[in-house]
Amino acid sequence: MAARRLKRVAASQPGFLGLKGARDTAELLGGRRKRVNKNKKKNWNKHIDVNDVEDFLEDVRHQERTTGGLLSEKPDDSLFFLDVGQPQRAEPKEEEPVEGKRKKRRGPLRIDLILQHDSLVPPPKDVLSYQQPNAKKLRRIAQKAEQLAAKGVVPRRQKRLLNRQPVNRTTKKAVTEANNNPDREYYDIWGQEPKEVGDAWFLQQTGKKRVKRPEKLNEKPSVLPAVEVIAPGGSYNPDFFSHQALLQEAHEVEVKKQKAEDKIERQLAVNREDTATEETIYQEQVEGLVEEDDEEEAAPIEEEEIASVGAITVAEKKTERQRRKERAEKLKWQRRQANRLYNNQRQQLFQLRSIKASIKQQEQTTKDNQKERLAKKEAEKAQPRRLGKLKFQAQDLEVKLSDELAGSLRQLKPEGSILKDRFKSLQKRNLIEPRERAKFKRRHKVKYVEKRAFREIS
Repeated sequence: MAARRLKRVAASQPGFLGLKGARDTAELLGGRRKRVNKNKKKNWNKHIDVNDVEDFLEDVRHQERTTGGLLSEKPDDSLFFLDVGQPQRAEPKEEEPVEGKRKKRRGPLRIDLILQHDSLVPPPKDVLSYQQPNAKKLRRIAQKAEQLAAKGVVPRRQKRLLNRQPVNRTTKKAVTEANNNPDREYYDIWGQEPKEVGDAWFLQQTGKKRVKRPEKLNEKPSVLPAVEVIAPGGSYNPDFFSHQALLQEAHEVEVKKQKAEDKIERQLAVNREDTATEETIYQEQVEGLVEEDDEEEAAPIEEEEIASVGAITVAEKKTERQRRKERAEKLKWQRRQANRLYNNQRQQLFQLRSIKASIKQQEQTTKDNQKERLAKKEAEKAQPRRLGKLKFQAQDLEVKLSDELAGSLRQLKPEGSILKDRFKSLQKRNLIEPRERAKFKRRHKVKYVEKRAFREIS
C-alpha cells in the first residue's frame, strides 16, 4: 500500500513523464482498480486491455507492407550488406551546353512515384475464380477412391482395363509400291478417303479400316445460320417504314410478356368472396354439434323383401325339349344375321360411287395431315429444342426508338453485348443447353481495407 501511495504522489507532481501510457497514469490517480470477473464472455472486450495485441498486429502489418514479410524471418543477406565504399567511376566529359537543348532528367517524376503502389503485400486471390461446381462431390469421390486403394480394392473400371487382352501389334506392314512403277493405281493425295491396300475383311478385322461415319452425324443440329443479320430497321440510319416494322415487332414481344405477367397475377389474385367472415366461421364451428330432428320416419321393411333377399334361387334343370327349342332359335338367329350381311353386300354394289368418293376423301385427308406434319417438322428445325431442364429464353431485340436514332456512326451508341449474343446463338442452334451460372455462397464476409496509397490520392 505504501509503494502504491508513493507512485500516486509522484504521478501527481507537475512535469512527471511516465514510461507507460496515459491510461496507467489515470488508473494510478483514480484509486483502486475495479475487479471484474474475466471468465464471462461479456467482460472480454469491455474490461480487458488488448492494446499490446493491437500494437503487435499493427507492427506485423507494417513489416509486411514495407518489406514483404517479417524481419525475423528474413535472411541476413537481405538485411545487412558490406560497405566497401563507392566504386570509382570515370569522370564524364563535360559537354558544352547547347543552346535550346534541355537537360535530360534521370529517374521518374515525383507525380509518378506518388501514384505507384508502395505495398509489398500481394493482392488477395479471387475466391470465385478457384471455385467449381460439385467440388464437394468430386472431393468425396476422390477420398473414397483413395480409401479403396488403401484397402486394396480395385474399381470395376480399372478391372476391365486390366482384364483386356493385349492387342498383338507385331503384324507386318503392307509393302508399299514403288513410285516408279507405271502399273500402279492413280492415287489423289488431296482426296477425302484414304487409300486402302489389302483385303477388306483383313483391314476390318485388324482395325486398320476406318469405320463408316453415320449420315446423321453429318447433319447440323439446326438450320439457323451462325450469325443472324438484323432487319433493315436496325441500321443506324434506317428507312422509316422498315424502322416502324421493327418497332412493331418489338412491341408485339413486349405485349406477349405483359399478357403472361397479367395471367400470372390473375391466377394468384385472391377472391374476396371466398374470404372467411364471422358468420361462416361460426357455422363451421357449430357444424355437427346441433342435432337435427328427423321428421321422416324409416319405411317399414316388408316381409316379402326380407324373404327375397334371404332366399337362395335354385336353378331348375332344363328338359330335352327346351334344349332343342333353344338350338333351333339360335340357328334362326344365325341365318337372319347371314341374310342381313348378304343383303348389305348386295346393296353396296349400288353404292360404289359414294364409297369411292369417301375413300378418295380419306386419302386426301391423310395426305393433308402428312404435309402438315412435315411442315411442322421443318418449322421445328428452326426452333431451339429442349436440351435441359431450363427453357430457352430469347434475348430482347436491340432496337433504337425514333428519338434515339443517330445520323452518323460517330454519334451511334453501342447497344447489347457481343459475348451474350454469341452465347445465345449457341443455345438457339442447339449446340449447348440453356444454363445459368452456378451460385456460390460466401461463408465469410468480405473485409475492405483502405490502402495508404489510395488514401493519399483521395
